[in-house]
Amino acid sequence: MAIGLLIALVAIVLFVILLVRYSIRVVREYQRMVLFRLGRMVGTRGPGLVLLIPIVDRPVMVDLREQFLEIPKQTAITEDNATIAIDFIIFTRVVDAIQSVIQVQYFAGAAQNIAATTLRSVVGDMNLDDVLSKREQMNETLRSKLDDVTERWGVKVTNVEVREIIPPPQVQEAMTRQMSAERTRRAVVTEATGTKQAAITVAEGQKQAAILRAEGFSLALGKIFEVAQGVDANTMSLQYLEALKQIGASPSTKFVLPMELANLLSSVTGQAVQSFAGQGNGKRG
Repeated sequence: MAIGLLIALVAIVLFVILLVRYSIRVVREYQRMVLFRLGRMVGTRGPGLVLLIPIVDRPVMVDLREQFLEIPKQTAITEDNATIAIDFIIFTRVVDAIQSVIQVQYFAGAAQNIAATTLRSVVGDMNLDDVLSKREQMNETLRSKLDDVTERWGVKVTNVEVREIIPPPQVQEAMTRQMSAERTRRAVVTEATGTKQAAITVAEGQKQAAILRAEGFSLALGKIFEVAQGVDANTMSLQYLEALKQIGASPSTKFVLPMELANLLSSVTGQAVQSFAGQGNGKRG
């Protein structure tokens, strides 16, 4: 009798625990509960504490946070018949919890199939050069087309990012050669620019040196002219005579004489005559 009572009490406790377990649910801030009662959808619940009717109510939890879905590598053919492999990521967010439960059974699988089909459609409208160079444009086109499909599921595609594009082998080889040629061109341009700059620097230095020499020569001439202005005619005449004396001692048979030589000789002769005349007058006296 006591054992039977104990078993009954244990059964009641377990039933109460199970009743509480299935009757009380806590819905987090980033979640919503879509509630079905006897198979009929009766709305959403949460966030917070939610009371359920055991056996009668069936809850389905929906995560409202942004999630990503990796689309495995897909093969597509471009408009100019080049076969490429592309893999990308889709970022999605549930905007209508009820539609995301009612309208699609398994969103991840459905999204992967839709993404693969949409990718082939988008790539088929682009040539290979555009696929390789206009990745942002392709991302936006994929996002727009996928969002049009998933909108009826209560899911918004917030972003699409193409991770890797693998072109045909011959295109990869051509791209490698092009990159090598571009690096060579940049090296040649850099070297030519350095040579040009060095030549400009040397020319500027020579220019400045010539300017300094010219300025120095000008200052020297000015100084000579300044000193020459203070020398009288007799001193200048003696300097001319000394120069002529040195010229006469030269072994050369031809001489180039200055135009002022006649005036100089006239001046010297006049000065000599005056000197002799002065001496003669002095003797007669």
